[in-house]
Amino acid sequence: MSLHRMSLVLLGIASVASAELTWGDTKFLFTFGDSYTTDGFNISAGVDSPVPGGTYNVTDTKVFNLASGGATIDSKLVTPFEPTVLSIVDQVSQFNQFLAAKPAGAQWSSDNSLFAIWIGINDVGDSFAWTNVTQIGFHKVLMAKLFGQVEDLYEKGARSFLFLTVPPTNRAPLIIEQGRNASAQIALALADYNSQLKENVRAFQAKHHDLDQVNVFDTQPVFNTLLDNANTFGFVNSTGFCEAYQNGTPDVTTQVAGCAPVSSYFWLNTLHPLFTVHNILAHAISTVLSA
Repeated sequence: MSLHRMSLVLLGIASVASAELTWGDTKFLFTFGDSYTTDGFNISAGVDSPVPGGTYNVTDTKVFNLASGGATIDSKLVTPFEPTVLSIVDQVSQFNQFLAAKPAGAQWSSDNSLFAIWIGINDVGDSFAWTNVTQIGFHKVLMAKLFGQVEDLYEKGARSFLFLTVPPTNRAPLIIEQGRNASAQIALALADYNSQLKENVRAFQAKHHDLDQVNVFDTQPVFNTLLDNANTFGFVNSTGFCEAYQNGTPDVTTQVAGCAPVSSYFWLNTLHPLFTVHNILAHAISTVLSA
């Protein structure tokens, strides 16, 4: 089955809102998030600074990736693994500092720019076992902070948004290794976080009647479909990973002794999926944005 056909199959279970701005008309893409999104681009080095070791498969869209590996919504609420990690609060601050004024090389406008936000993996992953808060209550705090940043982007002229839900990290090796209780506990936390995300997007839309494209893309069905049908989609291992590949490989066809080819795995390491999964997800998202 081709990636395009897979994306169409998975598309049917994604959450979609009607849109005016399409992917083909999008001239600028601003992305915010964590390691599932970052590509190493450093906006502080300049608007036209290169992307280390990576390119985007887009023709007429200029991408500014402000994501930071390990990011949380606000480091004051959920402390990241290193103090140098930029939270969503920090990433929006960078946008305001370097891009909001629409400098040369980034002369975006409200009607040709998409703002994509994929965050929550580390917020939920680090807090789901906390006993000094209720998950529902804490997620409300997280959402208030997140949508405070979304409002900031709106005030700067953002009108089209793409929000991605947190994928089923309860099925990642990191959580599987912690046992069934941990898997069940984080699954409940993920469900609530994603539910609150969708509720807040609806409230944001109700508040602002001049918004253009606003989509919530649910990554959970995509991940679960692939994991539930791993053999069908060509994954020989959907619960573990090959340690030789966990920091990346020099080629998409890399194979080391004792392991299947890297592309045969769902998980690159304890928490991150392979490029194959990202490719399928990207095809599904691009189809949504092109509708």
